[in-house]
Amino acid sequence: MTSSSETAAAVVRPDSYLTLHYRIDLLTGPAAGSTFANTFDGRPATLQMGAGQWAPGMEGALIGREEGAQFSIDLPAVQAYGERNPDLLQWVSRSMLDQHAAPDSSFAPGDMVEFSAPNGGRYSGVLKQWRDDAAMFDFNHPLAGADLHIDVSLLGVL
Repeated sequence: MTSSSETAAAVVRPDSYLTLHYRIDLLTGPAAGSTFANTFDGRPATLQMGAGQWAPGMEGALIGREEGAQFSIDLPAVQAYGERNPDLLQWVSRSMLDQHAAPDSSFAPGDMVEFSAPNGGRYSGVLKQWRDDAAMFDFNHPLAGADLHIDVSLLGVL
């Protein structure tokens, strides 16, 4: 009978809690060639699988990977945050903004603005343009429509 001091590395499951470094580069879209997020230069990130922190397709690419693994994945937009939805470009009246914003608020194109939903939830949109009576907001996820390249280093799997 032989004994082994080696233990099997933990494997990512759909309910795992991860400590990892990652970099998300945009391969397509208006910001193609740029980096959306990079933790390699600082503290590692944590990720609770199945909690909606990452798109399902991104999480799916982690399932079955072993603790200590370093790898890269390329995901088309449809497997990451989906294609851009033109219906999510919407005009919001200036009076609604004034009603729900703090009195000293000012907004400029490119700002991310958080809104309250009727059900009490929160959602965000990027201000695209102003006109006298309204503002155009883009409520698509910032990574919608972009093919992604993701570098990952799995530091811990619980």
